[in-house]
Amino acid sequence: MGQDLKLLRKQLRFKRRQLSSYEQKQAEQQVLIQLRTSVPFKNSRKIGLYLHAFGEIHTRKILRLCFQQGKQVYLPMICNMNQRLVWIRIDSKQYFNQRFSHHPLGMKEPMANRGQHVSHLDLLIMPLLACDSSGTRIGMGGGFYDRTLASAQRRPYRLGLAHDFQYVEQPLLRQKWDQPLDGLLTPKKFYYFKR
Repeated sequence: MGQDLKLLRKQLRFKRRQLSSYEQKQAEQQVLIQLRTSVPFKNSRKIGLYLHAFGEIHTRKILRLCFQQGKQVYLPMICNMNQRLVWIRIDSKQYFNQRFSHHPLGMKEPMANRGQHVSHLDLLIMPLLACDSSGTRIGMGGGFYDRTLASAQRRPYRLGLAHDFQYVEQPLLRQKWDQPLDGLLTPKKFYYFKR
């Protein structure tokens, strides 16, 4: 299965990077329409998000919607001591002025000394490479979200954000450290899982 997973990751990464800017904009808009009316989003005040960097569903419009609705926005920062994510609250001014640092792994991070534990959030919207019908999530391979969520069994609501082709029919092998999702949002559908 290790070799299969490696190949699946490679194929999905490639497919994601091949999307045109038009396809990305369409996907972002379709996801936004569904998210706006979803119960997990409506019931959440503190929302953890990511800044897209590797072909994931873009989050620009979701961030704007959160600011418009007065929701608190938190972005991840990697804690070098334990390789877990901590969550930094940002405001619209910081976001629109692009006050971020560049992490060696290639993504932008908010600048701060300390962050909140993931259980501080009501809703965590996270990227992924693949997800199956039971909510098993395959990430980029670094394990940051899995390590982070291992210490937060109840909160937050875990929502994966993905292109439609990233939802896979065949069951993915769930390792003991893999942290399942509560839901998956794609441009065409909102999937709910029992964790």
